[in-house]
Amino acid sequence: QVQLVESGGRLVQAGGSLRLSCAASGLAFSSYTMGWFRQAPGKDREFVAAISWTGGRTYYADSVKGRFTGSRENAKNTVYLQMNSLKPEDTAVYYCAASSGGTYYNGRQYQYWGQGTQVTASS
Repeated sequence: QVQLVESGGRLVQAGGSLRLSCAASGLAFSSYTMGWFRQAPGKDREFVAAISWTGGRTYYADSVKGRFTGSRENAKNTVYLQMNSLKPEDTAVYYCAASSGGTYYNGRQYQYWGQGTQVTASS
């Protein structure tokens, strides 16, 4: 059974930093592209970042480029999202997801999803 468990979300002041983690089990982790998505209240889910199998390539939404950094440790089956200079508009539930292939920014290309972790950046 595949499980993705996010952690690290909490309330933080605007301008602050957080690091989200996502621990995976039950899948060949190093064979999957890992993605981060978020969903704010009343809004559609949106792509945030993706990290390739080896971690050698990363992709970001324009809204977070330069502020967020995705990484992974395949030996620990864990993916991370370092979030700096947080803004109130970053407030959302953040989800990690695993994809065996396809367009990295398309949520429908991801087969497995975590339950999400709440990030709130207060002004």
